[in-house]
Amino acid sequence: KVDAKIKPQSVGVEGKSVIAKQQWIHGSPDCDSNQDPAVDVYQHDLNSYIIRQNKCLTFEAPFIYVLVGKHTILVLDTGALEGADFSIYKVIENTLGKNILDNRKILVAHSHGHSDHHQGDAHFDGHSNVTLIQPSEESVVEHFGFDNWPGDQKAIDLGNRRLTVMPTPGHQAQAITIYDQQTKWLMTGDTLFPGYIYVKNWDAFRESIDRLATFAGKHEVTAILGTHIEAKNTRGSFYP
Repeated sequence: KVDAKIKPQSVGVEGKSVIAKQQWIHGSPDCDSNQDPAVDVYQHDLNSYIIRQNKCLTFEAPFIYVLVGKHTILVLDTGALEGADFSIYKVIENTLGKNILDNRKILVAHSHGHSDHHQGDAHFDGHSNVTLIQPSEESVVEHFGFDNWPGDQKAIDLGNRRLTVMPTPGHQAQAITIYDQQTKWLMTGDTLFPGYIYVKNWDAFRESIDRLATFAGKHEVTAILGTHIEAKNTRGSFYP
């Protein structure tokens, strides 16, 4: 059962991450012998999920966020895997249950337009309850109704679950960040994550970071969640 009114998981120990999962499936030294599933699914609460794709199947190993509201499910990014032998739609259906997926609207959005974040879009084809926002600046502006891109924000309601959508170009022109008032997650795509961040437009990137810092100063943020982790070969170490 998915309860759209469930309260988010709280931080039990000062300084401890709000994300309870400590170890992700991250590939193998020899991927030919890797027996891990294609995805690693973390259930944060009854209606908040993070899905990570196996690094042996895609070196990007992107994260996908699934937020369930009373009438709408947000799927943020669809990952880097495509083809007949894998479906991110089926992963979500198996995770939430067919009844939940069939009886709610599904909004598919993208943190930005790089291919490792929208290769799974085709898996949502043929479902009448799906609205898929194309990964382009024009489509993002049109769907959310931005009046002053990238300076404004837009709110969407999934049903007892309010999200704030903020333009954060720099890494890519159509990049967005989404804040979830339930979990207090700030989902930043490739704008912020533990690893090398490639910046296409430095002026836009600086302005985006300024807006995020201002927003975070006015709102409770329990976690800043990007779409990749880039680890060094030393256990517990990440690239700066």
